[in-house]
Amino acid sequence: MVILYILLALIVLFLAVVLVRTAQFRPHEQAVQSYEAVEFDGDSAVRALQELVRCKTVSFYDHTLEDDSEFEKLIGLLPALYPEVFRVCTLTRLPDRALLFKWEGRVHSEPSVMMAHYDVVPVDAENWTKPPFDAVIDQGGVLWGRGALDTKITFNGVLSAANHLIAKGFVPKQDLYFAFSGGEEVNGPGAVRIVDWFKANGITPALVVDEGGAVVEDIFPGVSEPCGLVGIAEKGMLNLQFKVASSGGHASAPKPHTPIGTLSQACCRAESHPFRMRLTKPVAEMFDTLGRRSTFLYRMIFANLWCFGGVLDSICKKSGGELNALMRTTVAFTQASGSQAPNVIPPTASLVANLRLNPEDTVDGAVAYLKSVVNDDSVQLTVGEGAMNPSPISETACPAWDKVAAAVAGTWRGCIVSPYLMVQCSDSRHYAEISNHVYRFSAADMTDDERHSIHGNDEHIRVETVKRAVEFYIRLMSQC
Repeated sequence: MVILYILLALIVLFLAVVLVRTAQFRPHEQAVQSYEAVEFDGDSAVRALQELVRCKTVSFYDHTLEDDSEFEKLIGLLPALYPEVFRVCTLTRLPDRALLFKWEGRVHSEPSVMMAHYDVVPVDAENWTKPPFDAVIDQGGVLWGRGALDTKITFNGVLSAANHLIAKGFVPKQDLYFAFSGGEEVNGPGAVRIVDWFKANGITPALVVDEGGAVVEDIFPGVSEPCGLVGIAEKGMLNLQFKVASSGGHASAPKPHTPIGTLSQACCRAESHPFRMRLTKPVAEMFDTLGRRSTFLYRMIFANLWCFGGVLDSICKKSGGELNALMRTTVAFTQASGSQAPNVIPPTASLVANLRLNPEDTVDGAVAYLKSVVNDDSVQLTVGEGAMNPSPISETACPAWDKVAAAVAGTWRGCIVSPYLMVQCSDSRHYAEISNHVYRFSAADMTDDERHSIHGNDEHIRVETVKRAVEFYIRLMSQC
């Protein structure tokens, strides 16, 4: 009987702790901010973006497929599209289609860098409902075209904002650099060239902003308000080949396990044993920001991860998707190869998995883990070219973060600004060598439909969002 009372007391104590922590897990009080209206020629900025989209700056891993004249066409348009920028700023052209503008400030100790890339991925024009490079604006106020979102909207936003501020006579306190690459989609070295230039000139940016998060809705459990997600780190990436060799032979007399059968087992083992959940700083700060705005049940989970972490882990593993990608290294099998004929056992067969590495994992550690999971010496694991470890994690308790957060909050009133972990890769990872204030935010509020058009058919964005991108950079540059 005594034991029963003790158990009941412990249960009551447990529930009391959980409920008290949940009740206290409320949004932090913030001072009410007032933001001045920003007026500029939004229609001119939209027309400029249309001109950029009409340039077929498609990059390929096979560079012989690229049309260099289209890249030069875009660069040649810039003086007419942004005349004030070219009147005041200097342009340095670096190898591999890298463009670096410098807008000199009153002092030079803490420069800022605004980034974008102006190359785009290929299109399958037959599957588009509107021509991919005509930059059509329909009656609903939507601009259609490859690169409209990724990332000519930010390229245009940066230069349109600078053009507007220069025309008004604004001079930044610190130097501003606008860094654009023309090969980001194929992991080109343009951004590396720019970083090398900064290093050679002894320049340490106090703030770097590149593509990444956006203002989105219905992205976090139990939160109905729009969320402005700013990436403070990005996951690493590697392509891992699983390969099995055999003596081949006719399919009429197979051995008990063919190369493809062995690979299938390896695939199942890898998918059945996901990497363990790791709550990293970007995700912890996201949970602490957005979790406080969630419904009671989710607040109870996020306020008490010390006891409900296993529940969250199970939800992530079963559902997959974006929440799961935030929590662990992911493995996605994307390619397979085998025999050239249906009645021939292949001498070699292979699978390729694309891994996105959690900030606490590494390329070597991920390969070692999968090797132990597969547990079959006949399966050879080979890391493909371009593998990269996760980026360092940028600070949030600092003036650089505050500037970005203020620009987001001022442009999209009512949104919740939150750090997050970017699960894709971007050029900004190269800047970790010279700055620990690298933030990833695509200056746009995107619908789910718009987000899914990136790299897909019918890429599009609302004209009003094009204008807000300019407003964001005006607000950001005004603080620099």
